Amino acid sequence: MDINASTLRSIYTGLSTAFNARLAATRMMYSTVAMTVSSATAVNEYPRMDDLPGIREWIGDRLIHNLSAQTYIIRNKEFEGTIGIKRASIEDDQFGFYTTIASQMGQDAAAFPDQLVWPLWKKGDATLCYDGQNFFDADHPGFDENGGEISVSNITAGAGPAWYLIDDTQVIKPMIFQQRKPFKLVQMDRETDPNVFMKGQYLYGVDGRCNAGFGLWHLAHQSKATLNAENFKAARDAMGSIRKRNGEVINIRPTKLVVPQALEAAALQVVEAQLINGGESNIWFKKAEVVVVPQLG
Repeated sequence: MDINASTLRSIYTGLSTAFNARLAATRMMYSTVAMTVSSATAVNEYPRMDDLPGIREWIGDRLIHNLSAQTYIIRNKEFEGTIGIKRASIEDDQFGFYTTIASQMGQDAAAFPDQLVWPLWKKGDATLCYDGQNFFDADHPGFDENGGEISVSNITAGAGPAWYLIDDTQVIKPMIFQQRKPFKLVQMDRETDPNVFMKGQYLYGVDGRCNAGFGLWHLAHQSKATLNAENFKAARDAMGSIRKRNGEVINIRPTKLVVPQALEAAALQVVEAQLINGGESNIWFKKAEVVVVPQLG
């Protein structure tokens, strides 16, 4: 094959098309626990998200709730992936498989938020969030029915692998995926590029800027107790008892039961089995959707 500007443009178009098609088609799991926030700077600062007051009857002047000056910072990081195609491979028409590689790069780029979100999620019981406590903690600052300050827990101790109840129905989620620059396929294939001139190699790569951090802790509960009906109920009850500053119960709906692969069978038994104990109706049937996350193993 003759190598010229038209040939190289055609190759890049083919690789970019394969990359973008797989990027759009890949299913991502991070959105179960994380919201995507666009970023326009190197760092985003977030106020205390539990300061949001909700809606009240308008009597007299508006009651202004000042969001806390205490902020939670997520700093964007740079990430990349690059492949090289030898000039000789193009000359000999031996570059067809690189379209498959570009598709894989698209899939990897689409799924990359999972690589940021879930490893951080696993460290939630040892990583501080906006209120100064670990994200999963037994001593979050909270409120009783009279608005008095108390300690609130979103963690249950135990000896088993961790499982989680999640409310994913809110706009604000338990975690944040912060995106500064989406992943895009770019090329270095001009004859004057150093890699082409010195090594006879055309480079194609993806790069982006993003990061992940913690959002609302009260929308998630971690339990290391045995995953059974009793402990499932206990986690639901704990989430359902969390209150606002004015003493009102927050409308938390734990809709997702997130588990590692090792707990899939136990999770299905708790919320997917219609009959239990030899024929009794399961009162927890379909009370949550099971989400199996391999990265939690």
